[in-house]
Amino acid sequence: MSAAPKPLNGGTPLAAIHSRAGGATVPLGAIGTGRLGIQVVCRGEGTLSAVVEPVGLAFSLECADRGSSTYNEVHLQRATAEGRVRVTAPSAVRWALTAER
Repeated sequence: MSAAPKPLNGGTPLAAIHSRAGGATVPLGAIGTGRLGIQVVCRGEGTLSAVVEPVGLAFSLECADRGSSTYNEVHLQRATAEGRVRVTAPSAVRWALTAER
């Protein structure tokens, strides 16, 4: 896996992270109201966890050698000045992420 997932449903990317291992914080900048989607793909053995701050959206994904993916979406009622996605994963897990509006 090397590329970030393509946005779904004609979404506009806020952030796209290509192949990474372990944890990272992904800045999203200002998050307006409406739809916010987070798409993650991973490969390797272990569990990846993601938290979208300060929105409170949190999810985990059990990664496998054959690859795994998930898409999570929230509809925001208020704008947020600075958003970020905190990803934690074992160093044996490679992942990529796209955040979209």
